[in-house]
Amino acid sequence: MSTTTAPKAYEADYQGEQAVYLQADRYEAIVLPAIGANLIAFRDNVRQFRFLHEPAPEEMQSFKEKPIIHGIPFLFPPNRYEDGHFPWNGKVYQFPVNEPSTGNHLHGFLHNIPWTVEQFGADERDSFVTLVQKVQPGHPVHAFLPHSFTVKLRYTLNEYGLHQQLFIRNDGEDTMPCLLAFHTSINAPFAANSTAGDYTFKMTIGNRWALNERMLPTGEFQPLTADEQLMKQGGLSPFFEPMDNHYTSEPQNGRNRMELTDNRNEVTLVYDVGTSYKQWMIWNNNATEGFFCPEPQVSLVNAPMSKLPADEIGLFSLEPGEIWEETSRLYTVTKRNA
Repeated sequence: MSTTTAPKAYEADYQGEQAVYLQADRYEAIVLPAIGANLIAFRDNVRQFRFLHEPAPEEMQSFKEKPIIHGIPFLFPPNRYEDGHFPWNGKVYQFPVNEPSTGNHLHGFLHNIPWTVEQFGADERDSFVTLVQKVQPGHPVHAFLPHSFTVKLRYTLNEYGLHQQLFIRNDGEDTMPCLLAFHTSINAPFAANSTAGDYTFKMTIGNRWALNERMLPTGEFQPLTADEQLMKQGGLSPFFEPMDNHYTSEPQNGRNRMELTDNRNEVTLVYDVGTSYKQWMIWNNNATEGFFCPEPQVSLVNAPMSKLPADEIGLFSLEPGEIWEETSRLYTVTKRNA
């Protein structure tokens, strides 16, 4: 595709999986409802940019078995929980220990199950899709998180890029935890004519949490290295060293974001995630060039086990009937016309 297109939304196959395709202007996005509502692709079809790490055909089976390092998986609750324990409101929920190397539960329950497509469509400016997960007694997630709640993910595509709206409502009669993250996998390079060496990035990190041998926070910070300080300013390769790091967020100029610049094409991909995300995880597959994961997260890893003040670590709840919402956006800034 070499020209822009009018907004449209339709169902079609994606490597053997039923998908919803969105197109608008120069952009295309693809969502897989049956695999965690994962937005598996975000592309600029005019400039032939593929911004997200998509599975190759030979990777589809392993992706379906463990859909974490491709696209934008939704983690609820996110990251690691010590021994699978989740203390909440005087009770302790037991999650399966699914990371044997650490003895922890990892990544929650919504990223690998089918979601319902509530609606999709297009008008003269936008294409969109809304996906929903309604948890109540009898739902498989309710066995681990015994609350009734609704989660909606809405993706909108237009000339300005990709917009994400996340909506969570407590439909039950007791207070529920609201801990979440996105394990977003960004290509570097995202342009066919570039290499990983052409890319530098910037993130609005604050302090780095010290992690123990089980990858759980100790509650203390560790000093930032000179390179980590450079992460706040930009100009650093996303593969400068192996990273599986946890940071607080520290918005700059009112925004909380990651910026990845292709210096060959003079294009910057901006991932603006909203200031409700108080923490960042960043993982780069042991500094292997190709993709990395800047992961916006509302809460500290293992937050229910922490003795730190709840507001400091993003440990928050929803009362019956309450709603939490946040938006994120992926878009590009170009220094010259392309």
